[in-house]
This record gives sequence, C-alpha cells and structure tokens, in this order.
Amino acid sequence: DGKIYDAYIIYPKNHTTEANFVEYFVYQIMPDILENKCGYKLCIYGRDIYPGEDAASAIEKRMQKSRRLIILLTHELINSKEDAYDQHIALYNALIKNGTKVILLEMETVGAYGKLQESLRFIIKQQGTIKWKEKDMVRQQSPNSKFWKQVRYHMPLRYRSS
Repeated sequence: DGKIYDAYIIYPKNHTTEANFVEYFVYQIMPDILENKCGYKLCIYGRDIYPGEDAASAIEKRMQKSRRLIILLTHELINSKEDAYDQHIALYNALIKNGTKVILLEMETVGAYGKLQESLRFIIKQQGTIKWKEKDMVRQQSPNSKFWKQVRYHMPLRYRSS
C-alpha cells in the first residue's frame, strides 16, 4: 500500500509535569510494546523527523505514509490555545482527504468533551476512546493488558512470515 509506518503518534509537546509522563509514554512505553513486542512501526515526532527537515512538510509526508493516526488526548492537548499543526493535518486527512483511521488514547480522564474541536468530538462520537488507567501502570506494560489489546484491535493487521 506504499505505507512505511503503521501509525503516526500525535501528542502534546509542551514541557509540563503532565507532558513528562506523556513523553515517557510516547518514547519508551509505546515503542517497547507496539514496536518491540508487537512488531509495528511507529512514526514519532522528535525521533523519526530529522533536524533540518521542514517540520510542516515532514509531518504531512509521514502521516501520508502511515496507516493509522494515534492521538493522545490529555488536558494539555485539549486546553491548548493553539491547535498543533500535526493535529490539524491528522484530522483533515482522517475526515476529508483520505479517511486515515484515527485511534484516540485518553491518557487521563478528560470529562466533558465540550472543549475539544468539533472534528475530534465527531470521531469520539463515532468510535469512542481507549482509556489509559494510570493506576494499572505495571499491568499496562504487558502487551496482553486490556489497554494494549484494544489498541492492537484498531491497528492494521500484522502479516508475519512463518
């Protein structure tokens, strides 16, 4: 299908206490579970987009080469005054351009979705979110936890040669 990545990860990139966990999740936990244990290939901004590249066009190209878009919903992302460029492009690609499937990971209890942009609310209404339960942190490190099974259900099928 011409795709290089199984998923492009969209997460808040502000450096707050909350973002520290989110960055740990994005750079450590997700690659460990989805890449190392499940065989997927992720595209993560800051890891797979290189210094010196035009960020806007690099983001767009990587998303076009991804089978899924994973958006981490956090208070930081929801309350941000400026919508992230990658989030805009992702939602445009998902809803208008090419119908790329979006996976929403609710990293903390968001509560009412009223503050979310309309396109995100639409996707939530259509398919819901997958909720991360921080108190189950040890269990969540297993690819067989309920959380990761739900994520894998929405990911593209992995074809392994036997």
